[in-house]
Amino acid sequence: MAVTRRGVLIGALATGGLAVGYMLRPRDFPLPLTPGKDETAFDAWIRIARDGVVTVNVPQLEMGQGVSTILPQVIAVELGADWNKVAVEAAPLSPHYANAVLAARWADLWMPALPGLASAPDGWLPRRWAQDSAFMATADGTSLAAYEAPCRAAAASARALLAMAAADRWDVDWRACEVQGGFVSHRNRRLSFGELAQAAAGYDPPSDPPLRASPARERPSAAPPGAAENAPAPFPRLDLPSKAEGGLRFAGDVRLPGMVFAAIRHGPVGDSELSGFDREAARGTPGLVSVVKGKRWLAAVATDTWAAERALTAMKPRFRARARPDSIRIEEALDTAIRKGEATRIHEAGDVAGAFAARPSLAMRYDIAPSLHATLETASAAARWSAGRLELWLASQAPDAARRAVCAGLGIAERDVVLYPMPAGGSFDRRLEHEHAVEAAVIAREVGKPVSLTWSRWQEHLAGLPHPPASALMSARLSPAGELAGWRARIAMPPATREFGRRLFSGQSAFAAMTASEGEADPMALAGAVPVYAIPAVAVDHVPVKTGLPAGRMRGNAHLYSAFFTESFLDEVARKAGREPLSYRMAMLGGDLRLAECLQRCATLANWDAGADASGQGLACHVIGGGRIAVIATARRDEGGVRVDRIAAVADIGRIVNLDIARQQIEGGLVFGIGTALGASTSWIDGIPSTGRLGALALPLLADCPRIDVDFIDSDADPADPGELGVAAAPPAIANALYSATGMRFRRLPLLGDEI
Repeated sequence: MAVTRRGVLIGALATGGLAVGYMLRPRDFPLPLTPGKDETAFDAWIRIARDGVVTVNVPQLEMGQGVSTILPQVIAVELGADWNKVAVEAAPLSPHYANAVLAARWADLWMPALPGLASAPDGWLPRRWAQDSAFMATADGTSLAAYEAPCRAAAASARALLAMAAADRWDVDWRACEVQGGFVSHRNRRLSFGELAQAAAGYDPPSDPPLRASPARERPSAAPPGAAENAPAPFPRLDLPSKAEGGLRFAGDVRLPGMVFAAIRHGPVGDSELSGFDREAARGTPGLVSVVKGKRWLAAVATDTWAAERALTAMKPRFRARARPDSIRIEEALDTAIRKGEATRIHEAGDVAGAFAARPSLAMRYDIAPSLHATLETASAAARWSAGRLELWLASQAPDAARRAVCAGLGIAERDVVLYPMPAGGSFDRRLEHEHAVEAAVIAREVGKPVSLTWSRWQEHLAGLPHPPASALMSARLSPAGELAGWRARIAMPPATREFGRRLFSGQSAFAAMTASEGEADPMALAGAVPVYAIPAVAVDHVPVKTGLPAGRMRGNAHLYSAFFTESFLDEVARKAGREPLSYRMAMLGGDLRLAECLQRCATLANWDAGADASGQGLACHVIGGGRIAVIATARRDEGGVRVDRIAAVADIGRIVNLDIARQQIEGGLVFGIGTALGASTSWIDGIPSTGRLGALALPLLADCPRIDVDFIDSDADPADPGELGVAAAPPAIANALYSATGMRFRRLPLLGDEI
């Protein structure tokens, strides 16, 4: 789109700042942030202060993945800013920051009738819908894919304007000026960004701002395994100092004048309703301010959280609940479905019927129990109601959906809600749900005071939505030479993605969304189930299962299942064929040389011995989007259960923007995968989870974490998100390692189950 003077917004504002923005978005979208005193705003992304500080507006939730560093790094490199003078601010809800890439990926959820019309990431329909909805969701690792291009465009335009302002002072061509390190220079003259920003507001930006030849990039060769801790990162994380010093504020840290604190009780899982409570029993509780009841919950509000919890305990809230899930019934439903349930084929390639005309050479069943998110930060929000308007402090991966839900809960217009985005202390997709935001808003209106609501760990386990259970019947047909001729995966699980879509986009309750989704085929819930290997005949079937347990998203999502099923079974197929697991995989990866290289490099990094002589080595690899990973785990059994001694991983995530953060994400994903392999689960008895404490989830402690070696392939492919690769690949690698160590196959997650 051509940029003209008419597309530039310039004006003196009451705060004393100036705004300049070019038309990268439709004209009816106002500038989302007012620049502060002595600041100049360049489009919706960049503000430059008189002291030279460049503030970048980040429209994605910072939840430990480093997005509040990566997007500013993209802008700093393109702009030529001094990293020591780069600051970050969470962006407000605005169509300027629409995540069209994710909108296209989730088109099946918000436009289920004709998703094909909106499935192109660069199409006008997903962009228009995302802009109209202010859809800024943080999910599926789309931050770079969605925002790198607009960040670079905004930075390039701002760089050109700064160069123009300097060039006019020196009477030179602005294209001959160099912009680097926070200065514009020409020969022996230079001016800082701060000195030029206000003047730059008076210039017309070029119609096609020139981008630098190379985008932000860090080469893996600059910091090989073991060297990362010895060399300072060129772009250290912007959020790290405040986290280390305890200064970064989360939603639960918000304190407002006159604030009160709420504790809450929810009913059992199922279609629960509050049926009664003893209000009189709490009257004598010191500090109690009020009692607020919702349809499915009861909250006590007091001058401190302890008093609120005491009041709730005294009142003994009672709930009616039908269709309460129970683990025994869940297992029975999965068992019936995997054996007899009606399936929908979601993928078929080759002559599947011919390949399986005879009985399979090998058929095995695998099971995965429900998983809890186990975030250190439980659900929390702060709310203030005043004169018919609500202010909400919230960590949300889907702030647009959270605002809509709050408006529906209070019966007010969206213009009457101000949402202040807060960081999350880990999320794992838990913050795509926002029931606690509605609760905080309702409580704040009822008591007429600012309210801080934080769920207890028990409430997090009770009312949070677990990753659903699943069972798979995996079948393979081998040629006489032991080569894979046919592959069939029959996966029984709830239509979890359908449920999620109805909650997020239609505002349905968890129980209503689950009920409406029953019996639906859900291809998105089986993402990654089609093997990357060259197999002549492949079929993947989904058997929808009614479990009564509402299903949520979690880090790894469908790939957590598909990688475990595929890589565990392939290991068994290789053994059945009498082949070494690595070479067996390599022979089928002619169509994916990037993954083949990951496998080869990982074998070298881990000193792969094929699990010989009960060495306890196990291998797995996986592909998520454009990212690839190979993992070799070394594990054993001891008196405490399973001990993982070492994990080696090699990943190809395309062009790496920030190597340090990429390494952190792979390492964190591997540890998360260990937790999923060995714990993070609970059973349900009549709608009540049997585990209420974090310490009872068998999560890995610091002392349990193995040696982790991570290396990267230097790739020119488009950047891919590293956050979920390790989560998916670690569990099957550990299961295969345990086979090497013990001679026993472990086909159920968590592995500390019936088989051990």
